[in-house]
Amino acid sequence: MGKKGALFVALFVWVGYPLIAFVLVFAVLSQDPELSFNLWKTSSAKAKEQAANPSGLSDFELQHGIGPIKEEIKLPATIDVALAKKGEEYFRTKCTGCHKLTQRYVGPPLRGITSFRSPTYIMNMILNPQEMVQKHPVAKGLLAQYLTIMSPQGVNPEIARAILEYLRWDFEQNAKE
Repeated sequence: MGKKGALFVALFVWVGYPLIAFVLVFAVLSQDPELSFNLWKTSSAKAKEQAANPSGLSDFELQHGIGPIKEEIKLPATIDVALAKKGEEYFRTKCTGCHKLTQRYVGPPLRGITSFRSPTYIMNMILNPQEMVQKHPVAKGLLAQYLTIMSPQGVNPEIARAILEYLRWDFEQNAKE
C-alpha cells in the first residue's frame, strides 16, 4: 500500500468512524426531537442537583428530615399546655437518659431546638433516628460530635408530637427570663 492508501485509511479512521457515529446518533435522535432536548435537560438538572446536594436527599428531606412525617407540620401559634404537660412526662421517661435541656450530656442540649429545626425535622428525628443518622447531613454531624447514635424510643407520632410541644413550651417559658 502506498502513501495515498495509508492516507486514505488514516482519513477514514479519523473522520469516517466519528462521522458514521454522528450520523447514527442524529438519525436516532431525529426520530423524537423531545428525546434529545429532555436527555440534555434531565442530565443537566441532575448534575446541578447532585452538585448542590451531594447527600441525594430531596429539598424536603434536607429541611425536614427523613422519616414517617412526609408533610410539613404547621403548628398553631399558641402552645397547647395540656399536650406540653404530657410531653414533659414522656420527655422525662424517654429522653432524659441522654438529653438535658441546657447542657451537653450523652446527646445535645434540647432547649431552643424548636427555634432552629423545623417541627417536622424534630419529629422525624424522634421517630426515625437510625435512618436520620445514616443519611441526613445534620444528624451525621451530631453523631460525629457526640459519638452516640440516638436509640429508637418506640414512640408513636402522638407521643413525638407531645414531646415537641413540651420543647416548644420550655423554650417559650425560658425565653421570657
